[in-house]
Amino acid sequence: MKIAVIGAGAMGSIYGGHLSLHNDVTLIDTNPKVIETVQQNGLKIEENEQENIYRPAAAISSEGMEPVDLIILFVKALYSKAALSGNRNLIGSDTYVMTLQNGSGHEDILGEFVPQDHIIIGTTEDNGAVLGFGHIRHGGVGNTNVGMLTEDKENFLNRLKESFDSCGFNVRIHPNIQQLIWDKLFTNVSLSAVTAVLQVNIGYIAANEYAWKMTMALLHEAVETAHALGLEADEEKLAEKIKATSAGSPEGVTSICADIRAGRKTEVDTISGSVVRAAHKAGIPVPVHEFVVNTIHALEGRDRG
Repeated sequence: MKIAVIGAGAMGSIYGGHLSLHNDVTLIDTNPKVIETVQQNGLKIEENEQENIYRPAAAISSEGMEPVDLIILFVKALYSKAALSGNRNLIGSDTYVMTLQNGSGHEDILGEFVPQDHIIIGTTEDNGAVLGFGHIRHGGVGNTNVGMLTEDKENFLNRLKESFDSCGFNVRIHPNIQQLIWDKLFTNVSLSAVTAVLQVNIGYIAANEYAWKMTMALLHEAVETAHALGLEADEEKLAEKIKATSAGSPEGVTSICADIRAGRKTEVDTISGSVVRAAHKAGIPVPVHEFVVNTIHALEGRDRG
């Protein structure tokens, strides 16, 4: 399979590296130091108590490249549109675009570039960390969960599974991928949002009654929205899961909180913002989510203001 992986961070490198074992893979990233390192020395991934070198093609730009079978987006979700706009030449009539990014609602952006029946969304249970240019630690390993929004008439998902599994992944195809994405989203729209607004670690949420009330208000709105979309959500069980996650990670820092601390733009629009968009379509009021999204955007501009 001819694959372009856009974004050579930890996850893009892990997928791009492994998939290059049995596919024609090009890793695309705008950081010249990363690309030069991969071109000259290969991609070094620490995994299973050893260092492995993978050799995908690597480029700063896709200029001059022909359309590919599959594009995998591993940029931050707020850069998805720019990434696809800058690599339109990779998209042909048979090209599929896949995202395993955090949050939901990515199909709204992907749908501007390919038809709905060529969009693949999902989640990954693998994780990793960048140790240096072209140097990655592959941490936890798990399933790659994928699905489509429409019928897979061309049986592409089975082709994808065969290709990915041959390279060391474990792909699970889900008939209702949105349910899986929202199951993960419930925790993110509560813990991530509140820790970012309050600028606290994850453990503070379960320990402080007012932070917990705010978290439960967000969860309730998300559950009401999910029900309106025809998805399953047990509010009581989700609350127990979120409290356990908070209590079990006293010093943990969510990505949105870390971005605010570092003065970076966040992915709030594809996490809490995705609930707002879905709720508006369904006619569900979500005032707490709207407040949180606006507050986080205001915090993003704090240092610049």
